Amino acid sequence: MTNVDAVSRRILRALDEQPRATVAWLSERLAVARGTVQARLAALYEPGVLRPSTTLVRPDALGLSVRAIVTAEVDQARFDEAIRALRAITEVVECVAIAGQSDLQCQVYARDSADLYRIGQLILRCPGIRRTATAVVLRELIEYRVGQLLDGH
Repeated sequence: MTNVDAVSRRILRALDEQPRATVAWLSERLAVARGTVQARLAALYEPGVLRPSTTLVRPDALGLSVRAIVTAEVDQARFDEAIRALRAITEVVECVAIAGQSDLQCQVYARDSADLYRIGQLILRCPGIRRTATAVVLRELIEYRVGQLLDGH
């Protein structure tokens, strides 16, 4: 992972406040040359420091108002195969490896409970998936955020 220096942190803070900020706006606001801002942004995207902007689309705006967390136990010999199959399920928006009783935690979005059941069945049919458990998210209490991490680290 790239070490994010003070200038890059300032750019990231400004982008956290104004995600659609232009290079010119950032340059003026931060008193940093345009070329420097452009170079820093390119460097931040290259190693994956900045997430893709599609993460800003709210699934409920697309008719996907049910959010759930699906945990899965995986046959370790088929782990890579399971991940490939999960990647093919459009409604799986994130999948992380976890420690504990389950191996994976997937965040999924669905239209309604019947659609969530369909998605759960698709996940369960993935090669190597032995068992799943689904928890419906009732309400988001703290929205995804990372801007506060820029100040203390």
